[in-house]
Amino acid sequence: MAKTDTQMSAGAGSARQDGAGRQAATQRALREGPILGTLGRLAAPNAFAMAAAAGVSIAETAYVGRLGVSALAGVTLAFPLVMLMQMMSAGAMGGGISSAVSRALGAGDIARVEALTLCAAVIGVVGGAAAFLVFTLLGPAMFSALGGRGAALAEAEAYARVAAFGVAAVWVSNSLASTLRGSGRMAAPAVVILCAAALQVAAGGAFAFGWGPAPALGVSGVALGQAVAFAAATLGLAALLRTPGGAARLRFDFSALRWDLFADILRVGAVGCLSPLLAVGSTLAVTAMVARFGPQALAGYGIGARLEFLLIPVAFAIGVASVPMVGVAIGAGDVARARRVAWTAGAAAFALLGAIGILAAAFPGAWAGLFTRDTAVIESATLYLRFAGLGFGFFGLGLCLYFASQGAGKILGPIAAQAGRFAVILIGGWALTALNAPTWTLYALIAASMAALGLGTAAALRLTPWGAGATVAPARA
Repeated sequence: MAKTDTQMSAGAGSARQDGAGRQAATQRALREGPILGTLGRLAAPNAFAMAAAAGVSIAETAYVGRLGVSALAGVTLAFPLVMLMQMMSAGAMGGGISSAVSRALGAGDIARVEALTLCAAVIGVVGGAAAFLVFTLLGPAMFSALGGRGAALAEAEAYARVAAFGVAAVWVSNSLASTLRGSGRMAAPAVVILCAAALQVAAGGAFAFGWGPAPALGVSGVALGQAVAFAAATLGLAALLRTPGGAARLRFDFSALRWDLFADILRVGAVGCLSPLLAVGSTLAVTAMVARFGPQALAGYGIGARLEFLLIPVAFAIGVASVPMVGVAIGAGDVARARRVAWTAGAAAFALLGAIGILAAAFPGAWAGLFTRDTAVIESATLYLRFAGLGFGFFGLGLCLYFASQGAGKILGPIAAQAGRFAVILIGGWALTALNAPTWTLYALIAASMAALGLGTAAALRLTPWGAGATVAPARA
């Protein structure tokens, strides 16, 4: 029997009430729940999703390793630019989105939350278009400037031509996911990322090697897998944001777009984009220094540095959990709780990533041997991990405190710490290059720069007052 209009209306009303009840419970947990327990609960879905992302990175590196040293060296040249787009869209601009949403939520302004959700979608589209242009117009010149030559440069260019479409989808999907995270909904975007990760591994392998009916496209096929996966993730996240039951709803009411809403996101997100620029700039500088030792050394560094990049999702899982907790506390005027959340999250990241670094330094061959059998490549990767692994804990501390500072809308100090790390690498690297120092000295310099990042960010958080200028203005009618 068909439902009557009254029954359908009652069902919709019940769904809205259930959604409102869940949202109220989430807000109470963010504002009043035990800090470590709430952090763990919020971080757990992201940890699973980031573990899946790490699995994708390992699988893709294994795929590229099977394609040969030239392919591995070429993707090493392009990979920092891919990670830059990931970090800018998820960690920098995404953090600005989550910060603005969580502070509005803490102030109880649901209308502002919904308007910010639409602004976030617009930012994702614009950012994706800009990323596409960077890859297509500037990519080849950047790879050449990094020391790419011959077959390695050709592989980097082939990878980037297709990756340009993937990073455009990455921007949109990360912007949508950040609105959900800012409202305290961590599980929903995590499920979408898990599904996208599985699709990326399957599609990347199929298009790289010609599994089944797919054509064998080599490194271009690996990039195509990413494009397919993140396009699907974008559709899934948009569907979630259109579903009733959460404070962050995607409504296509473009009259709600206002400059003050964009400014609330951009004052954290746009400034925050300096952080991944500095982080990837540091990696590019080291890449250029290592490239002078030849393709085997470059490929080995790429394998070792890939583990460093995998630490970013681990710290992200903890750091992104701190953003809504800090933001809601700031929006509600509870600065003391916001700071306790930040220090707790930072300590957890330091302990976890420090343990990973010690294991990597103690057993470097276990990681390097996953991707190649070339003795010279394994030797270079092993040397990197033995030194750089000792700095991983400080890297996690700095990155996690950067996320927490985003929640408070106070990120200039953490950005200065990133600049300090970049300066250590540039000045130290210049000196080591002038002295024709061996590669291990470069890797020791990386560990020292990570320590500078972690300690500098902690000092910035300790000295920066929170609260003033971090609250939201009430939404206009």
